Amino acid sequence: MLTAPAPDDADARLRWRAALLSLVVATAVLAIKFWAFEVTGSKAVLSDALESIVNVVAAAFAIGGIVFAGLPADRNHPFGHGKIEFFAAAFEGGLIAFAALAILWESLQGFVQGSTVRELDFGLLVVFVAGVINAALGTFLLRAGRRYRSLTLIADGRHVLADSWTSAGVLIGLLLVKLTGLPWIDPAVAAVMAVWLLITGARLVRHAAGGLLDEEDPEVVGRIVEMLGNQVGNGVISVHHLRAIRAGRFHHVSAHLVVPEFWSVERAHDLADGLAARVLRQVALEGEITFHTDPCHRAYCERCDVEVCSVRAQPFLGRQPLTIDDAVRPDAPRLSPGT
Repeated sequence: MLTAPAPDDADARLRWRAALLSLVVATAVLAIKFWAFEVTGSKAVLSDALESIVNVVAAAFAIGGIVFAGLPADRNHPFGHGKIEFFAAAFEGGLIAFAALAILWESLQGFVQGSTVRELDFGLLVVFVAGVINAALGTFLLRAGRRYRSLTLIADGRHVLADSWTSAGVLIGLLLVKLTGLPWIDPAVAAVMAVWLLITGARLVRHAAGGLLDEEDPEVVGRIVEMLGNQVGNGVISVHHLRAIRAGRFHHVSAHLVVPEFWSVERAHDLADGLAARVLRQVALEGEITFHTDPCHRAYCERCDVEVCSVRAQPFLGRQPLTIDDAVRPDAPRLSPGT
């Protein structure tokens, strides 16, 4: 097994500072939006403010998730604490969905009881400023999350960007109310934004659930298979039983390497360690790789390029390209007894 070096403290501090910045900005934007609602009485502005409450709670939860995810592996958590980030993302998605339902309720009340919007110019200005702030913050969080491979920051960034789009929708709705004088447009815009937020929250929960259930990451598996495919040969006859799971930023990868059956354990072990080091370096994974070596059992002679072989049953015909289906296949072929 080979493990990549742990990220330095500077990366952890930057992730924590990004989450703290999200919390501070979200709190300020929340205060501005509720101020705008008090002045305008707009249901659409209220929906935007309610969604910002989720931003504040999610940002606070993100700080805790990032701190906990950065703890090293221990006896009770041998694979580390990274999966807390999936819990954080699921929690945030649930909050988004809850906010969407609250916004739908407020919009329904607006339809039934009627809606009166005041101080439209002030409301337009505040919503525009809040949307610009959230767009800048969301973009920053997404970039930071991708750079430091933090699912919590990515989820927070997507949520903040969703909030900026909510503000854009509210802005359009207030403009339509101002231009047409039709007050029912205000709760209608709030309802549309609520449905969109409900979909966003559901997608985020679905993504987090996939991580908690160790769902295969096709992008990571594809990168690993491409790299391993270039390494087939010179003793690496084939690869199968590839598994890759993610716990936050940390990846756990395992696979079986088919090697010549007459090789010594030490030689096969050295090849596996060298290959694991190359995979970690070239695929740029933060995590660990474990390669188990399987003897060829003379079932791969046609694709084995080892020239000096005392047990070859068939001549070498050529290497076969490694596909994802071959790499993830659990069992290696074996010759029947007596072959």
